[in-house]
Amino acid sequence: MSKKILIIEDHNAIRESIAEILKMANYTVFEAKNGKTGVDMALSELPDIILCDIMMPELDGYGVLYILNKHAETLGIPFIFLTAKAEHTDLRKGMELGADDYLIKPFDDMELLNAIDIRIRKKEAQDKVLHTVSDEFRILVAHTDGLSEFHKLIEGKTKRRFKKGQVIYYEGDFGKGLYLVHSGKVKTIKLAQDGRELMTGMHVSGSYIGINAILSGTAYTDTSTAVEDSEICFIPLDQMELLLLQYPKVAREFINLLSSDNQEKEEQLLQLAYQSVRKKMAGAILRLYHQNIPEQNSFIISREDLAAMACMATETVSRTLSDFKEEKLIDRIGANITVLNPEGLLKMKN
Repeated sequence: MSKKILIIEDHNAIRESIAEILKMANYTVFEAKNGKTGVDMALSELPDIILCDIMMPELDGYGVLYILNKHAETLGIPFIFLTAKAEHTDLRKGMELGADDYLIKPFDDMELLNAIDIRIRKKEAQDKVLHTVSDEFRILVAHTDGLSEFHKLIEGKTKRRFKKGQVIYYEGDFGKGLYLVHSGKVKTIKLAQDGRELMTGMHVSGSYIGINAILSGTAYTDTSTAVEDSEICFIPLDQMELLLLQYPKVAREFINLLSSDNQEKEEQLLQLAYQSVRKKMAGAILRLYHQNIPEQNSFIISREDLAAMACMATETVSRTLSDFKEEKLIDRIGANITVLNPEGLLKMKN
């Protein structure tokens, strides 16, 4: 059976030209004249790959990708942007939303066909791995106590790469599964009505995110973004539900993790409500510091992320860090902070 390709392009001549090339290459082609029609067609036809223009009236390419990422059935479909723009900010925005590739207009036939072939082969390889994982998972649940083998399964098979700044899931998205940070760093934030960010957590290797949504069967309560290039293991909701039902020991483990997470957030709220600027900043630095022990006593974090974590203005962050540096509590070079006196930070007066 030939692969299905959806072309979303408002320029008739370009769309028809691409469709002609793909039909000659024995692909089954669907055409949409605008973003709204493209979303409907993607959900109904479930193509193997989507080619989408960025600049379109009513709903642009970014909007199309954002909407399709919210539907489980279209989330994993390879998505290639077609654009006449090659600005770095445009490329970055698309990649943060999860685009797989870009084709800069005008492109030739071979560029188009090669890009499609690469993405389809990569998706087939990923699907093969996931199918194997699913089979292994069913065997695991049938023949083991679940917990140790569950960790082996995650460690060995189900990693997905997220680039720095790429969103893993959005607040309000229905919980599709559990995420484990295998490498890199991930932040979770909540957005206030005035647009300010409150960082609810900075997660490093070994941290689970999305536990609350999985255990409660609700939407994610925050937005998760890669702070640096990261590898994330994803465990689909149906597999998690099966494991939790079969093995109370695994369920207890995740309930304990959720309880610890809630306790940390309660402590964070108390600090934000009642502690001084210096005490809040010391607490935020210590939380990041302890995440890196025993590997190193320094970490990298932007001024904006530290402000979101400590719930203060970026100018206040800079001023307080300068004070801490003068007092030899920390050293700071750009975004790199080295803790020199953790005991002094811990005993910071309120």
